[in-house]
Amino acid sequence: MGMSVTISAATEQDAEQILKLQYLSFQSEAALYGNYRIDPLVQTLDSVREEVARDCVIVARLGEEVVGSVRGRVGEDGAAVIGKLCVHPRLQGHGIGARLLRAVETALTEKHGATRFRLHTGHRSENNLRLYRRVGYETVGTDQGTDGVPMIVLEKPAGSYAATA
Repeated sequence: MGMSVTISAATEQDAEQILKLQYLSFQSEAALYGNYRIDPLVQTLDSVREEVARDCVIVARLGEEVVGSVRGRVGEDGAAVIGKLCVHPRLQGHGIGARLLRAVETALTEKHGATRFRLHTGHRSENNLRLYRRVGYETVGTDQGTDGVPMIVLEKPAGSYAATA
């Protein structure tokens, strides 16, 4: 009998698993850009611990294993910045990313008063762009990541969930 993936708030004990998952999951992004110094690959365990303590961090679990993660934080303007969405490579394409996005959006709205959501992804990251657009995000601009990767910035208002999410 198979186990089902559960979605919940991250705990301090999850930080190390989140970092390892992030490192594994972002290898394909690094390869896409030929840049293995992208932000998710150089983040430290201490900074992940700080994010878990400070921000809204959601994880997907398969049993005790963290197989997905996403983070968000609401700014003073009411916009929640969502980032570092990752799903274990062996489980990608099964809707876990969309479930994580919905969970973090709900938590950011209900617990932190978010009025809109903003996220970014690399300009060559077609799978990411497809997911974000499917769940209601629209391109609002471009940016340059601190790691030098050209980024597409997407937003959507809080409370708007795509029917296919």
